[in-house]
Amino acid sequence: MEKRVIFRGRWLPLALLAPQIAVTAVFFFWPAAQAVWQSMFVPDPFGLSARFVGWGNFEYLLTDRYYRAAFLTTAVFSIAVTALSMGAALFLAVLADRLLKGAGTYRSLLIWPYAVAPAIAGVLWMFMFNTRVGVVSWYLGQIGIHWNHVLDGGQAMTLVVLASAWSRISYNFLFFLAGLQSIPASVIEAAAIDGAGFWTRFRTIVLPLLSPVTFFLMVVNLIYAFFETFGVIHTITAGGPQQSTTILVYKVFADGFVGQDLGASAAQSVILLVLVGLLTVVQFRFIERKVHY
Repeated sequence: MEKRVIFRGRWLPLALLAPQIAVTAVFFFWPAAQAVWQSMFVPDPFGLSARFVGWGNFEYLLTDRYYRAAFLTTAVFSIAVTALSMGAALFLAVLADRLLKGAGTYRSLLIWPYAVAPAIAGVLWMFMFNTRVGVVSWYLGQIGIHWNHVLDGGQAMTLVVLASAWSRISYNFLFFLAGLQSIPASVIEAAAIDGAGFWTRFRTIVLPLLSPVTFFLMVVNLIYAFFETFGVIHTITAGGPQQSTTILVYKVFADGFVGQDLGASAAQSVILLVLVGLLTVVQFRFIERKVHY
């Protein structure tokens, strides 16, 4: 029987909700409203005045080929980071779930990268792949691969994807491991007695039972790739070479703080907010149907 909390008065629930409502209003709704308002103006270079242009900033962005290219770059980057981080985390979680000796130490070491800030992770990977003193780039040169992410856009994208996915594997690992440990051992044992091999059990039993965790991680990892990878890209490539790693959130910074085009930058933030909101709605509307709770 479901139990519900019932308040006798009207003011107590409002008082309990007031702090969260205040925080949401101050740190989300107010900045979002300011961004929408500023997206309709073009300020002068000194910030002393602004000219109202309505939807002019949005029309300019939709006709800008560099901004349209940032959409494709963001899609490739987000899908690659999500797939790589979730795939590696699931593989490590399966190993940790099966490992018996030294399991605690193994799991603790895998969690450590989550404590590294994105900007620090970017610096670490930048040093490892440095074209002159990087240890990884040196080994790549020994096998005939000339690594120079400063000039090669494909290599730059590969590097920022690896750095962004690496710092996210630990987070995904925790959820996948918890999901694997919540699967009843009797179900796996019954399938094994029936003659199902490891891959058959994993494909027909484990993956469907992990679908709620997988769906949750897919949503949060896509949001992470859209917003929280700014530090990685800024420290490694700064959006280059030739804007090959300029994703939407970095272009907001580049146009607003470097190019001083605050109106177009505000319009980009509004488009990015709407895009991520629509993407999340689509995920919950269509992909969640295949989730087995």
